[in-house]
Amino acid sequence: MRRAGSGWGSASLGLVLAVLMLSVPMRPLTAQQLGFPRQEVLTISGEILFAKSAYGRRVIDELEAEGALLAAENERIVAELSREEQELTERRASMEPDAFRILAEAFDRKVQSHRENQEAKREALERRGDEARVAFVELARPILGGLMRDTGASVILDRSIVFFSLDSTDVTALAISRIDEAIGDGSALRREGNN
Repeated sequence: MRRAGSGWGSASLGLVLAVLMLSVPMRPLTAQQLGFPRQEVLTISGEILFAKSAYGRRVIDELEAEGALLAAENERIVAELSREEQELTERRASMEPDAFRILAEAFDRKVQSHRENQEAKREALERRGDEARVAFVELARPILGGLMRDTGASVILDRSIVFFSLDSTDVTALAISRIDEAIGDGSALRREGNN
């Protein structure tokens, strides 16, 4: 004995419903469906975004380590030049003025050369930091774009330029977690030549 609704009739109804579901155009999930409040305008702290992301922490750590090496090198050079200057000062009394002037001018050129070299190294380190920040923004751009789509936002503003906003508009922590998930500390990208 067959029960009502069983057999070919209910199977074909399930198939028809499945086909109908597939033919309905899929709409993107809304911000509320994803668990985000719908916000037209989001805010983010650019400084915190960089400094607390895995990428930013790696870059900051590397630059600080290189800066410490540069400072130590500079201290060593200053100590050497101070000793040289002291020796030159001590020799001055026993030297002819013209001979001393030649040595003093050579010493001044050496000091100036070291100063320029150290300044060039410091500027290069600073440039690397700036370039890393620019690269970070470029890498983060599509991730932030996805965050905007997910929340329905049309703009993300840096909190530093916003006079007043609700904390609910700040997506810095969420952006950091997404960026960390997507690019990590950027080491793999550096090996690939992207930074």
